[in-house]
Amino acid sequence: VSLFSIISWFVRSFKYVFGIRFEIKGRQKLEVDHPCVIISNHQSILDMMGLMEALPQRCVQIAKRELLFMGPVGLIMYLGGVFFINRQRSRTAMTVMAEVGQRMVRDNLKVWIYPEGTRNDNGDLLPFKKGAFYLAIQTQVPVIPVVYSSFSSFYNQKAKLFTAGTIKVEVLDAIPTSGLTVADVPKLMDTCHQAMRTTFLRISKTPQENGATAGPASQPTR
Repeated sequence: VSLFSIISWFVRSFKYVFGIRFEIKGRQKLEVDHPCVIISNHQSILDMMGLMEALPQRCVQIAKRELLFMGPVGLIMYLGGVFFINRQRSRTAMTVMAEVGQRMVRDNLKVWIYPEGTRNDNGDLLPFKKGAFYLAIQTQVPVIPVVYSSFSSFYNQKAKLFTAGTIKVEVLDAIPTSGLTVADVPKLMDTCHQAMRTTFLRISKTPQENGATAGPASQPTR
């Protein structure tokens, strides 16, 4: 049994404690036999549970360096092989991304990135940062967007209160980058953002739609 399998089981087991279920649509789109950049929206540490449900074989993650110091969470991510980027030092971040790109092609890896760059529970998507799209174009690999529905129907981030709930996860069609150049980064980023935002708004529920009763534990987080 690999260390990753143990970590995956440990993280996924927490969903039973929290009463959370995941419904994943299009998982097979992640099981391609070539390198790609996978991007997803990022709302809270609960994303880790969904990530372990959907994470394909030969996939590494990229996260901001601050997460490394989040106690057990940081340790789990470190042991799971996450690449940490110091966004305060752009040269370091660019070096890490260049190394990741080389490894992607050499070792046939998939890379999972949160392009919003930080956790976001405001009921919409934040603007994307460019790193994931530079990486995809420079290595000429496709981008596969993954969208999590809003957690606000069962999780109040500020009050740290839960009700049981279902998170929908939808894998969108791959977006090719073959023939694109760095000049195409803004257009690629915008295409991905629009597709993910449309999906996010479509699959997200209000508290009442998710069966939550009125009260502080089920109010949408702002």
